[in-house]
Amino acid sequence: MATGIRLPVLLLGLILAAPAWSQPYPARSVRLVVPFPPGGTADTLGRIVAIKLTESLGQNFVVENRPGAGGLIGSDLASKSAPDGYTLLVSGIASHAIAPALAAKPPFDPVREFTHIALFGGPPAVFAVHPSLPAKDVKAYVALARSRPHELSYGSPGNGTQGHLMAELFRQRAKIDIVHVPYRGAALAVTDAVAGHIHGVSTTLTTASAQIRAGRMRALALSSTERLPDYPDVPTFRESGYPDVVGTVWFSLSGPAGLPSDIVNRLNGEVRRILQLSDVRDRLRGDGIAPNQLDPKAFSDFVAVEVKRWAPVVRASGAKSD
Repeated sequence: MATGIRLPVLLLGLILAAPAWSQPYPARSVRLVVPFPPGGTADTLGRIVAIKLTESLGQNFVVENRPGAGGLIGSDLASKSAPDGYTLLVSGIASHAIAPALAAKPPFDPVREFTHIALFGGPPAVFAVHPSLPAKDVKAYVALARSRPHELSYGSPGNGTQGHLMAELFRQRAKIDIVHVPYRGAALAVTDAVAGHIHGVSTTLTTASAQIRAGRMRALALSSTERLPDYPDVPTFRESGYPDVVGTVWFSLSGPAGLPSDIVNRLNGEVRRILQLSDVRDRLRGDGIAPNQLDPKAFSDFVAVEVKRWAPVVRASGAKSD
């Protein structure tokens, strides 16, 4: 009789002791690490996706900014977290293709030590100047820079970031001597450019778009392959005579290596659905961002290709890590 009583108690204990992974994901709040300061494109996209995931999955997706070292610090934190889906990362070209190439000893392998979940997409870079600068287009800016060598300055989100490398590529092709001022994040660079502390800025269109629309900054060129519908008066570097100054500052969702495939597939599906929502598409269009629809395998392959593509560009630029 005692045995008959003991069996249900044992079964109840097993049920109560069931591991967290047996519960539907997510069963609690999820930390979304953004490896850059608030206000930049990574932060903006991360918060848009976090809000929508919170609404659709019923648990809070909480953004946590962990900036530093071109995105390496926050990315390293995420890579070393438990592969349970409760620490995710806003990854991207800066943190995974550029910063590791800059570091003498990168703290992680950007391909093998992550599970790459979904590609958000990304804006082009924009080279913009303070309205007081007497240069209305790229040609005039180049002429001005040549007449005032080592005098004109521009800010970027940091050494080796996409904004820096695009401007450096432009500088090399135009054969001009301009001064790079690295910041700890794009928002700080834009703020100083608007205030006139530096002559211009090279960063994502997302970060600078509000100031450009307000007339507090003058956009000279975009790194997109063609002009954007919402910015018909802003030419590309390509049409301004610099055909290889082209690139997208892409951002994405990743996690530590070894994430369960069911979690990866669910998050990928949710992110792709979110990026097609009309309010999200309208928000991203203004920043020149075309949403992507890659599955996890295709996105992982994309990251591997980008890592190989940008490593030699970083080395040739001579850029140094902050």
